[in-house]
Amino acid sequence: MVTDVLGLGEWRARRDAFDAAALAEKLSMLRTASNWIRRSILTTIEGAGLGHVGGDLSVTDILVTLFEGVLRINPAEPGWPLRDRFILSKGHCAAALYSVLAHSGYFSPERLAHFAAPLSPLNGHPNRRKVPGVETNTGPLGHGLPVGVGCATAARICAEDWRTFVVLGDGELQEGSNWEAAMYASQCDLSHLTAVVDRNRLQQGASTEDTNDLEPLADKWRSFGWETHVVDGHSHVELLAVLSRAPGDRPRAVIANTVKGKGVSFMENGVEWHHKVPSAAQVEAAIKELS
Repeated sequence: MVTDVLGLGEWRARRDAFDAAALAEKLSMLRTASNWIRRSILTTIEGAGLGHVGGDLSVTDILVTLFEGVLRINPAEPGWPLRDRFILSKGHCAAALYSVLAHSGYFSPERLAHFAAPLSPLNGHPNRRKVPGVETNTGPLGHGLPVGVGCATAARICAEDWRTFVVLGDGELQEGSNWEAAMYASQCDLSHLTAVVDRNRLQQGASTEDTNDLEPLADKWRSFGWETHVVDGHSHVELLAVLSRAPGDRPRAVIANTVKGKGVSFMENGVEWHHKVPSAAQVEAAIKELS
């Protein structure tokens, strides 16, 4: 994370100036952070008695790579005007976002114990007025990418070089507002906008393909004029390579193939874990497995 104010070019030059040993150390740090986040998600949701553990675990590596390796941010100054903007459009996965924000230094990890408690700022869906590091309120699906288009447009109007990243769920792509936003972003060549799809292939109650077939998903994004990449959404190497790449001349779509419930064998690819809450015994077993 950034602790001083740098121009985007200088900051990215520092970030990219890794030799092989430094890169290996960075990837090790990302893996360690992801493991901490997964354990945090489990205990946070079990303590609150609610949450969306399957999607939280599938999006973990994407969020960790962004916050710990890509985004130009300053947790000590959440409203820093030159920051990159990040929007978690799939706002129901708030436990993952809060855990990453705590790990990145936006607030103390001890506050995660108050997730979804009465009067807690850590609501079941993120609220920008209550939580530092939250760029916009999300929860109703299909809203994040349109807001991201607005952010990217604002940067262009103001001649600023910060970037906007939006993470969407794949089931969320059934909302037509996403495709309206995608058309506009392409029409305006919003090259500083990146959309990342958490492609775990499961939504509430069924697979995405049984509900509304999304394939060929990469071809759809390309047909809308987006530079499109398909990566392993649990590979920090692949995520870091594509997300840290300098903007081109078009908006960028990254389809990150993931596993719902990733890291916990009895949760992986289980549609019931969309919002099932693990018991204390299940959390203990899951943490032992992660360890």
